[in-house]
Order: sequence, then structure tokens, then C-alpha cells
Amino acid sequence: MDLISSIFSAFGLSASAGLNAYIPLMVLGLLNRFTSLITLQEPYSAISSGWALGTLGVLIVVETLADNFPIVNHVNDAIQTAIRPAAGALVFAASTDVADVHPALAVVGGLLVAGSVHATKSLVVRPAVTATTGGLGNTPVSLTEDAISASVSFLSILIPIVIGVLLLVTVGPFVWWRVRRRRAEAT
Repeated sequence: MDLISSIFSAFGLSASAGLNAYIPLMVLGLLNRFTSLITLQEPYSAISSGWALGTLGVLIVVETLADNFPIVNHVNDAIQTAIRPAAGALVFAASTDVADVHPALAVVGGLLVAGSVHATKSLVVRPAVTATTGGLGNTPVSLTEDAISASVSFLSILIPIVIGVLLLVTVGPFVWWRVRRRRAEAT
């Protein structure tokens, strides 16, 4: 992967980790173990070991179940406040390792991206869904989040330019709005 593709992949994978910490790790591990689409360098290749993949599979099931119940969901989100950003840092570093991105920069980038997605999910989206649906919306929202996490994880590796476009489409309007707002405040 070249530098730009690697960075787009890293952003997509770490954003996915903000929704579900284990899905992008599983995708990286499976694709490294069974395909030539990605080659993880040491020590990141440990993600594709049988033990790691088995553990990730169990954790995906546990998180999927925990995410479907309102009170358990909030406890899970509190626990995941440390895990999701850490997973984002790991996948960001693993996917940019071959592009010679400094590991500290990769870790910080992954922490920020996954942490931002997780914060939005757990502090804004999920409480609103629980409050407006009495908890009935948690299961479909959780399944949608997992599907998005899996889709973005695969797209990040298969077609990283799509992640670049999604990044521009989602972040671009916010940046434009902030710039206009600051200009308006300055006048």
C-alpha cells in the first residue's frame, strides 16, 4: 500500500473501532491470515494468530449481546471507553506500519479517531435512541453499527479511496461550517 492508501485505511479502520472495537481487528487478522490483501508486520501479525482470532470472535459475540440491552449497553459503553480508542490506535498503527508513519503519530491518530466515534456513539446517539424508543431501538441501532463497522473495515482495506471520499464528505462540511462561523465571529 502506498502512503495515502495506508492512511485512508488507517482512518477507516480506527473509525470502525469506535463503533465496535473487535470487528476491525478481526477483519485485519482474517485478511492477513487468509489472503494477500494485507500483510501485517511484526508485532501486529499476532492479530492473525488462531488464539487472537478465536478471542476476537468471542469478544464480538459478547459485545453484540451486551449492546442490545439498554442498561447493559451503557455499562458496556463505559468499559469500551478505554478499549475502543486502544483498538483504534492498534489498527491505525498496524495499517500504517508499512507506510513508515511514525508509531507515536499512528497511535495518537487512532486514539483520536476511534475515541471521537466512540464518544459520539455513547454520549449522543445511544442515549437519544434509548430515550426516544424506551430501549426498543437499541437492537436495530446496534446491528446497524456493527454492519457499518464491518463494511467500513473491509472497504478500508479493499478500496481505501472510498474512505478518503467518505472522510471528505463527512468532515468537510463540518470544517466549512467552523471556518464560516469563525469568520462571522471575527467580523
